Amino acid sequence: MSGTIDCAIIGGGPAGLAAAIYLARYRRSVTVVDRGGSRAALISLNRNTAGFPEGISGMELLARMRDQAARYGATILGGDAQSIARHGGEWRVAGQGFALAARTVLFATGVENVVPEGIAGDVLAAALAEGTLRYCPICDGLEAGGPAAAARIGVVGAQSRGVAEALFLRTFSSAVTLFASETCELHEKDRADLAKAGIGWDPRPVVRYAFAPGAVTLHFAEGAAAEIDTLYPALGSRPNIELMDQLGLRTDPERCIVADAHQRLGLRGLYAAGDVVAALDQISVATAHGAIAATAIHNDLRERDGLTPD
Repeated sequence: MSGTIDCAIIGGGPAGLAAAIYLARYRRSVTVVDRGGSRAALISLNRNTAGFPEGISGMELLARMRDQAARYGATILGGDAQSIARHGGEWRVAGQGFALAARTVLFATGVENVVPEGIAGDVLAAALAEGTLRYCPICDGLEAGGPAAAARIGVVGAQSRGVAEALFLRTFSSAVTLFASETCELHEKDRADLAKAGIGWDPRPVVRYAFAPGAVTLHFAEGAAAEIDTLYPALGSRPNIELMDQLGLRTDPERCIVADAHQRLGLRGLYAAGDVVAALDQISVATAHGAIAATAIHNDLRERDGLTPD
């Protein structure tokens, strides 16, 4: 530990990197602790990020943002932050091989998608790259539906989340089917809503997934199967809040962190941004959170230093 910095940012996804760019341009000392694994890195081609009409991969976008942050003086540190504690007027963040003292901390730790049971990591990565498995209908529903809006889209996960996702995807294709990840019953209103929208409902639990170029085969018990063009798992996500749990910070029913309008968390010097916060999970929202948080951090530090009007 070689001195106190203005801000330690935990997480190197779009929210954390956007905040680093802003803070570095505010002439603040900032270090981003990035363990890797941002969901943005899984995006093979994103076409709804403003300014990239031909699309940009998540990896390329993150690389550009890292370069931009470093260009203005931010430090990007590879590592996994494992502990946080208050020490006087600062926060101590530590992980294997590093320890930071910071006046403020921004949590931009994101969330992890729940993967359908039985899909190995290499299969998942290949399916995401191929577009036979997708996670964000807001981002890529237009592509999933195909030019004729008739691609066979399957949503797996028959709780309320699955019903809502299937109804949302109906905008993009006339051939949407909701499949079950486990034995369950749909509420009568859910069945009526699906039928009204022309969405199929298959209550047989999927026991295995087989991915091939351009198609996915869903296998059920007793040898039955169905083929679709694109699979959307609607199984939820797990917020990365291990560090925040150490501090007892408030979460919503989905375990996302609750922040105020300036991304503050209620404890002096703590902020959160991006998907880990209760909000719309989008790159554009994450980067906006980063900008809001960085500006709040800068102004809060100015106030602490007596550099604002009384």
